Amino acid sequence: MTSAGTSGTDQPVISAGRLARIGVQSPAASDHLRTLDLHGDDLDRVLAQIAAAADPDAALLGLAGLVAAADRRRIPVRSALTEDAGLLCRLAAVCGSSLALGDHLAAHPDQWQDLCTGASPPQVLTADPQAAEDPDALRVAYRRRLLGIAAADLTGVSTVDEVAAALSDLADATLEVALRQAASRLPEQANRCRLAVVALGKCGGGELNYVSDVDVVFVHEPAADSSDEAAARAASRLAAELMRICTDHTAAGTIWPVDAGLRPEGRSGPLSRTLAGHLGYYERWADSWEFQALLKARPAAGDADLGRSYAEAVAVLVWRAGERPGFVPEVQAMRRKVVEHIPSGEAGRALKLGPGGLRDVEFAVQLLQLVHGRSDERLRVASTLVALDALTAGGYVGRDDGAALAQAYRFLRTMEHRLQLWQLRRTHVLPDDDETVRRLGRAMGHRTKPLMGLRSQWQECIREVRRLHEKLFYRPLLEAVAALPAGELRLSTKAALQRLTALGYEDPRGALIHLEALTSGLRRRAAIQRQLLPAMLGWFADGPDPDAALLAFRRVSERLGGTYWYLQRLRDEGEAAEHLARVLNGSRLATDLLLGTPEAVALLGDSDGLRPRAPSVLATEMAAAAKRHTDPAAAIEAVRTMRHRELCRIALAEVLGQLAGDEVGEALTQVTIATITGALTAASAAVQVEQTAPDEPLPVRLAVVSMGRLGGHELGFASDADVMFVYVPMAGTAERAAGAAAHAVAQQMRSMLARPGGAPPLELDAGLRPEGRQGPLVRSLASYAAYYDRWSQPWEAQALLRAEAVIGDPEVSARFTALIDPLRWPADGLDERAVTEVRRIKSRVEAERLPRGADPAAQLKLGPGGLADVEWTAQLLQMRHAGAVPGLRTTRTVPALLAAVSAGLLASEDADDLIDAWRLAQRLRNAVMQVRGRPADSLPTNLRDRAGVAYLLGWSPLDSERLSDEWRRAARRARAVVERVFWS
Repeated sequence: MTSAGTSGTDQPVISAGRLARIGVQSPAASDHLRTLDLHGDDLDRVLAQIAAAADPDAALLGLAGLVAAADRRRIPVRSALTEDAGLLCRLAAVCGSSLALGDHLAAHPDQWQDLCTGASPPQVLTADPQAAEDPDALRVAYRRRLLGIAAADLTGVSTVDEVAAALSDLADATLEVALRQAASRLPEQANRCRLAVVALGKCGGGELNYVSDVDVVFVHEPAADSSDEAAARAASRLAAELMRICTDHTAAGTIWPVDAGLRPEGRSGPLSRTLAGHLGYYERWADSWEFQALLKARPAAGDADLGRSYAEAVAVLVWRAGERPGFVPEVQAMRRKVVEHIPSGEAGRALKLGPGGLRDVEFAVQLLQLVHGRSDERLRVASTLVALDALTAGGYVGRDDGAALAQAYRFLRTMEHRLQLWQLRRTHVLPDDDETVRRLGRAMGHRTKPLMGLRSQWQECIREVRRLHEKLFYRPLLEAVAALPAGELRLSTKAALQRLTALGYEDPRGALIHLEALTSGLRRRAAIQRQLLPAMLGWFADGPDPDAALLAFRRVSERLGGTYWYLQRLRDEGEAAEHLARVLNGSRLATDLLLGTPEAVALLGDSDGLRPRAPSVLATEMAAAAKRHTDPAAAIEAVRTMRHRELCRIALAEVLGQLAGDEVGEALTQVTIATITGALTAASAAVQVEQTAPDEPLPVRLAVVSMGRLGGHELGFASDADVMFVYVPMAGTAERAAGAAAHAVAQQMRSMLARPGGAPPLELDAGLRPEGRQGPLVRSLASYAAYYDRWSQPWEAQALLRAEAVIGDPEVSARFTALIDPLRWPADGLDERAVTEVRRIKSRVEAERLPRGADPAAQLKLGPGGLADVEWTAQLLQMRHAGAVPGLRTTRTVPALLAAVSAGLLASEDADDLIDAWRLAQRLRNAVMQVRGRPADSLPTNLRDRAGVAYLLGWSPLDSERLSDEWRRAARRARAVVERVFWS
C-alpha cells in the first residue's frame, strides 16, 4: 500500500518528511513528481530507486527531464519505467550520478532504449552511419556509447578495469571516425600520406578515464607518388583537423582534447613525423621520461600496419632505456616536478598527483617494469593493473602487496570516475565542499555516513599506497640478501642489482654487501634492520649520494648496533630514522661528527635536543670540565669532547632545517667562546704547574679578544677562531715575567686546541694582532695602548670593528674595550684620506687574494657581491658614522646595516639586497662544508657536490643549476649597492 495520496487533480502528493528520508531536498521536487505522473506501487518503486542513487535530487531531476522530453516526442518512456525494473535501476543510477548524462538523455530521449534489458547494444561507433556524417553527429554518438558504459559501471555490471578498457576502445573508435571525417574534408592531403594515430598514456594503456586528454603521437609515411615534404604537410593538416573535430565545443557538446604534446620536441616539434624521423629523435635526443611515456604506446587509429610498426620499433628503445646514464634520476625528477606544481591548496585533495595517489602507483609499477622488463618479457605490457599482476607473478612484488596495491588503485580509479561523471569534466581533485564529498561517498557505497566513510577510506588508501610504494622497491632487495622466513618471494641477485642501479646506487654490488652485513642472521638486531631498511633505502635514494649514505648507515650501526636503544629508537620513532637518513645523505661533515660521537643519534628524534645550548650553560660546563681534571691533557680532552658534541648538535640541526640563517653563526660562536674559555682554564692550570710554586697564582691576568667572524658572531663551520691575547701583570710582578707567563698560556691554548685527535681541532689564529704575524703573540694592555697611539693603520682600526673581549679576565676585557672604542669608532669619523686608504686596501684585496683562474662570479667570499663586499661596505659606514650613531657600534654585520638604515645612511632596499646576498653566501659556504667535509669559498663545480648543496638547501638534488642562478642574482644586486655606497 502506498504512502502517497492524490490531489484533487489526481497528481501524487508526497510528504516533505518522506522526501527528506529518501534524500530529496530540492524545492522543485513536487514539480518533478507531477511530471513523472506515477501512482501507487509504480511511484514507490521509482522513489526506491531514487533513494538508492548517489544524488536523489539529481536522479529525480534526470528522470523527470527524460519523461518530459519523451512526452513531447510521444516516446513511451513512462510505461517502460514501471514495467522494466532493470531499466529503472540503470536510469536512476545514471541520472543520480551524472547531471551531464541526465541532460544528454533529456536532449536525446530516444536513447533510453539503449539501456533496456535485453536490448541490442548500439552499433560499433565506426559502423554508425550517423556518426560518420559530421562532427556534431560524432559527438552525440560518442555520448550515446558513454551512456551505456556508465550504466554498466554504476550498476555493478562492469568492473573498473572493464570500464577503463571500454572507454579506451571507445576512444580508439572515435579517433578512427574523426580521422575519416578529416580525410573526407581534406581528400588531397589524405591521398598524399599514410597516417597512423598512436595512443599513449591512459588511452594507450587501455585504462582511460571518463574525461581525460587523449595523449597521442602521429606517424606518417608518404604515399607512392608523394614527396617527403608534401606528405609531412599533408599529415600535419590531417592530424590538426582530427584534433579540432574531437576538441571543439559546439551546441552538441565536446568529446575530449586530443593532446599531441608528448611527441618529439613537444609542442615545438612537427605534429607528425615519419617512422624514421621518430626513431632518429628517440635514439639521439630523447629524455628518459619520454621512454617512460612510450611504454604505453599502441596503434589506435588510421593505418594499422604503420601504427604496429611504430609500436614495435619504439618498444625496442623503451626496454633499453633503463641502461641510459641518469635514467632513474631523470624519471624521478619528472615525478618530483609534478608534485611540486600541485597548487598548495590542492595537495591534500589530489586523487591523481598527490602523495599516495594514482600517479604514485603508476610510477612505481612503471619503474619496476622498466628496471626488470629488460630481461623479463612478461612485464612488457601497457596496463597498470596487468603489469602489476605480471610483477606479482614474476616475484618482483609480494602476492599480498600486489593484491593490496591493485585494490587501492581500483578504489582511486573508481573514485576518479565517479567524480568526473557528475558533469563530465576533467578533474582529479576532490572539491572541498561537503555536499560533493557526501554525494561521492554515496556513489562509492557509503550509505549511512558517506562523508566520514569516504574520507576515512581515502586516507587509509593513501597510507597504504605510500607504505606499499616503499615495499615495492626496497623490501625485495632485502629478501635477496637476508635469511628471511621460507616461502617469501625473493629477487635474484641479478634482479636486486638491477633494482639498486635503477634507484640511483652507482655501486649496486657494494650496496648489496652492506645490506647483507646489516640484515643477515637470525639475531634480533638483524630482524630490526630488516624492518628499518625498506624506508631507509628509499630515503637514501631520494638524496644525491645513496651509496655513501648506505655505507655511513652501516658504519653508524656497527658502532651503535649493540646498544639497547639505538635500533629500537629508529624503529619506534619514525622521525628519528628519517632524520638520520637525511643527515647521512646530505652531509659528510655531520656524518663524520656523528661517527665521532654516535650517541648523538639520540638527539635526532628530539627537536628540543637539537636546539643549541644556552651560552652561559656552555661556558660553565666547559670551564667546570677543565677544572675537574688535574691532568691538563685530560682537561683539554674533556673540553674538546664537549665541543665535538655541540658541533654535532649544530650540524644536525642545520641539516634538518631546525637552525637557519644567523642562528647557525651565533650557535657556532657560543660553542667556540665556551671552548676557548675552557682551554684558557686548562692552559692556565698547566702553566701554573710548570712555572710557579704550588698554590701560587700566575703572575698575570689574561683576556682573549674575539676577532673577525668570531667577534662578529658570524662563524661558519669552516671558520678558524681569530683572536688576540692581552694581559695585565699582577701587582708587584715584573713585566718580563708576566709577559712570559701570558705567552706560555697562549701557546699552550693554541697547541691544546689544534692537536690532532678524536675531536675536531680548533685553530686559534692571531694574525690580526698589531704588526700581524711579525709582532709578539701577546701584548700587555699598556703595549697595545702605545702601539695604537703611535702606529695604528686604518686596516687595524677596521679589524677592531669586530673585536669583542668577553673571554678571560673581566677587568682586562673591559679596559681593552675602552681602549679600542675611540679608535674603531672615531668621534669625528674618517677623513677623506682614511676613506681613500680603506678603498685602496679593498681594491688590493680584490686583485691579489682571488685565486688565480677562479671564476669571480662563483666566489662567495671575495667575488662581486660576496661576503667581503658586504662586510667592507658595512664597516666603512661604521668607521665614518659610528661616532655619532650609537646603533652602529656593533661587531655584527647585519645589525650594523640595519642601524645604518635607521640613521638614514642607507636605503632600506639597498640594505635588503646586501643582507640577502650576505646571508645566502653564509648559507652556501656552510652547505658546501657540510657536503664536502672541507671548506671552500666558491660554488662547487663537481656535479655531485652541487646536487648535495641543493639537497641541503631543501631543493631537489636535480636543481643544482639553481645554485648558480640564485647566487648570481643576489650577488649582482648586492654589487650594485656596493658600487654606489662603498666606491662612490
